[in-house]
Amino acid sequence: MSGALEARQIPSFPNKLSGQFEGFIEAPEGILKITKIKCHYKLIIPEGKREAAERALHVFERGCPVAQTLKGCVAFEHDWEIIEE
Repeated sequence: MSGALEARQIPSFPNKLSGQFEGFIEAPEGILKITKIKCHYKLIIPEGKREAAERALHVFERGCPVAQTLKGCVAFEHDWEIIEE
């Protein structure tokens, strides 16, 4: 995600981007597996960059190696909190 933010002149380091992740394990066919991952991001951005940050957050999954690897196997839910400084 940091690459998508940096491309829009939104710094993600240091301490500008954090995330909390929660996995859901179910046994839909009698075998345990991760079926969903909820991702909550907290992003601190410069004033006036909210629209650019939201665009980056909406498209970053396409470039995320984890999401692309698990695509079709695990559902992802993304949400975020954006704080302007």
